[in-house]
Amino acid sequence: MSERPPRCRIFQILNLCRLHASNDRTNLRLSGRGKPQVETPQILSFVIIAGAIVTFASGRFRYDLVSLVALLIAIAVGIVPIKSAFSGFTSDVVVIIASALIVSAAVARSGLLEAALTPRLSRLKSLPLEVPALAGATALLSIITKNVGALTILMPTAIKLGRSEGSSASALLMPMSFMSLLGGLVTLVGTSTNIIVSQVRQDTLGKPFGMFDFAPVGLGLTALGFIVVSFGWRLLPRNRQGREKLEESTAGAAYATEAIVPDELPKELRTVGALDLAKDRVELVAIVRKNGRRVKGRGRSLLVPGEILVLEGDDEALASLFDRLPLRQARSEKEIEKDKPYEEVRSIEAVIQPGSPLVGTTAQTLRLQDEFGVKLLAISRRNERITQRPRAVTLRAGDVLILQAGEHAFPDFFRTLSLLPLAERAVKLGNSRQRYGPIAILFTAILLIAFNVVPVVAGFFGAAVVIVMIGALPMREAYAALEPEVLILIGALTPISEAVQHTGGTALIAAGLSHMLVGLSPLLVLGALLVMAMACSPFLHNAPTVLVLGPIGVLVARQLHLNPDPFLMAVATGAGCDFLTPIGHQCNTLVMGPGGYRFGDYWRLGLPLSILVITVGVPLIAFVWPLSN
Repeated sequence: MSERPPRCRIFQILNLCRLHASNDRTNLRLSGRGKPQVETPQILSFVIIAGAIVTFASGRFRYDLVSLVALLIAIAVGIVPIKSAFSGFTSDVVVIIASALIVSAAVARSGLLEAALTPRLSRLKSLPLEVPALAGATALLSIITKNVGALTILMPTAIKLGRSEGSSASALLMPMSFMSLLGGLVTLVGTSTNIIVSQVRQDTLGKPFGMFDFAPVGLGLTALGFIVVSFGWRLLPRNRQGREKLEESTAGAAYATEAIVPDELPKELRTVGALDLAKDRVELVAIVRKNGRRVKGRGRSLLVPGEILVLEGDDEALASLFDRLPLRQARSEKEIEKDKPYEEVRSIEAVIQPGSPLVGTTAQTLRLQDEFGVKLLAISRRNERITQRPRAVTLRAGDVLILQAGEHAFPDFFRTLSLLPLAERAVKLGNSRQRYGPIAILFTAILLIAFNVVPVVAGFFGAAVVIVMIGALPMREAYAALEPEVLILIGALTPISEAVQHTGGTALIAAGLSHMLVGLSPLLVLGALLVMAMACSPFLHNAPTVLVLGPIGVLVARQLHLNPDPFLMAVATGAGCDFLTPIGHQCNTLVMGPGGYRFGDYWRLGLPLSILVITVGVPLIAFVWPLSN
């Protein structure tokens, strides 16, 4: 009889594992001494979790890919039923995190907080003032938005400030990252760990944590952490050169654009000097009179309605100026034509290639908007200042243009005129922004949640949908804000963590821990769980740490006849406070390149903060959430 092919043997083994898992899951029993007996499903779940941890720690593979492979193996061996294998992707946790990311992105795009903070922060001229100001601002923003979003909002300001004399980006960015982690502990949506631990409480105790249940512990740790980083930044290197991202390689280029003086100007804006262009880091290159004559504008020059101002600055500075002043952009009266009503209008940078039909001609001659539906917003030319209106400039190969059009118009336009789009980067010039809408929607959602009018998931999902609906964040940017790696990581590992519970693995670990910790004071048991979560976070990532240790904490508390809530708080706090590595939380990873940090730099400031969280956080949790039932 011929031997079965190897492929058939693999399926035989998988089917055998599934059979054992199915039988053992329904026949879990206790040994004669009352301890859970190790069964095949438990062993399989432990092996999968252990394999994921080892693979995470190796750093050779992406977190999301590892989690998906782990889920596939769990399905194949039968510890995760197919009907519940994808429940993690539709869980409240994933919806809340995705919604919070969209809301944070809309708040960042509005520029309101940045506009309010940047002028004040730019006046600070020394690190002893800059570090507390930026770290404190990051912590405050992390309380109302997701911590990653808060850090993203203020990082560009910190990097620019760090390049000035007497400052240092490497001294600024790590304190900001650490304070974003601490600030995120204050509210339910400040960090993913709080959201997940709330869901664990819902699943195990029948009721989730509220929006501000985390505030007493989070505020206390944030205040003390602020004191530590305000002085401890001196432990960090200050002479590192951060890596510039690919999309930032063209950021900061000086563009020339034109602004039209409107027919009606406020009385206080009658002269060039009253515009205070330096506030936005913009220069006035020339004024084009109505007769076409160009003159050099001075502070006392009167602003005449209908005249053209030729301005120079990077695209972010120019966008900020148009947001602040009632000047109109070039040809703003003519709408962009779109193929479909819902098509998004985008601003894109492109360079003119040799041989392009644009070389030697002007945008005005080619009638770009009339013929191609593309609007020229600004021009940048290397080593030369442009003093003419951009539409009247004779174009050359190598000129960089900022163009605006419906997104479907760009491919044919670039191909026809031999233009090369630059590395994908968010170009702010020409993009309309809603200043107050996202903030108003966010605070409305927080109030509705705080007064129990709507549940957290409904409140933030509704806020995200309304923000996109009113155009405060284009759908394309909403998708870009979602951080799919984190969402997939949580969605894939949630069924596996549930499998550990259903197979009795959680009870087995909890019984072992209870046996080891019996006789210790409840405060030491609480501290041990917090330290365990803090130690697991760099290797297992903060989200899976809560998914695995949260249910274990509940069972340990029950077996020791203690209140489970402080144990859940300890898990959330420990998992959310990885100050020792750049890999346990995406905030730490985010600042590694721009700050020029090495792996070993994090413990310099992170070790004092970790000791603070352990020594102060444990008694603070026990005080706010009594250990006894």
